[in-house]
Amino acid sequence: MKVQADITINGAKSSVWEIITNIQKAPAFISGIESVEILNNPPHSLIGLKWRETRLYFGKPAAIDKWITDAVTERFYKTKSEMDGFEFLTTLTISEDGGSVTLTSSHETKPKNFIAKLKSIPMIFFKRVLKKAILKDLLDIKSVVESK
Repeated sequence: MKVQADITINGAKSSVWEIITNIQKAPAFISGIESVEILNNPPHSLIGLKWRETRLYFGKPAAIDKWITDAVTERFYKTKSEMDGFEFLTTLTISEDGGSVTLTSSHETKPKNFIAKLKSIPMIFFKRVLKKAILKDLLDIKSVVESK
C-alpha cells in the first residue's frame, strides 16, 4: 500500500531541511510524535541515523525503530522500519518551484510474509486515516518553518 501527501511551505529549502532532519526534537513540533530515543547517531552523516519513535495509535502508545537509508542534503531522505512482518518505507522530499517549497511525504507498506499479507488486506480501509496523519505531520512542519 502506498500513501502520499504534500504541502506548500513559505520558507527556504534549508529551513525545511533543518526541521525535518531534527529527529531528536521532533516531538516538540510534530504533535503526533510522543517521544524519540536516538539509538545510533553517525558523526558525519544522516545515513545510518536510527531512532525509536513512539506515537499514539488508536489511543495506545506504539514504538517503532526507524533508520535513514539514503539522503541528499536539502533534497530528500528515506527511512525504513520493520514490525510484525511488515516493512515500512518513507521518503520526505523537498522540491522548489517558482519561489515556493513543496514537502512531500511518501509511505509504502510492504508485507514480508504470508501472515502479513493476510493482515494487509483490510489495510486498504485505513489508507484515508494514514493520509490524514501524514498531512497533519506536514502541517506541523509547515507551521514551525513559517513561524521562523
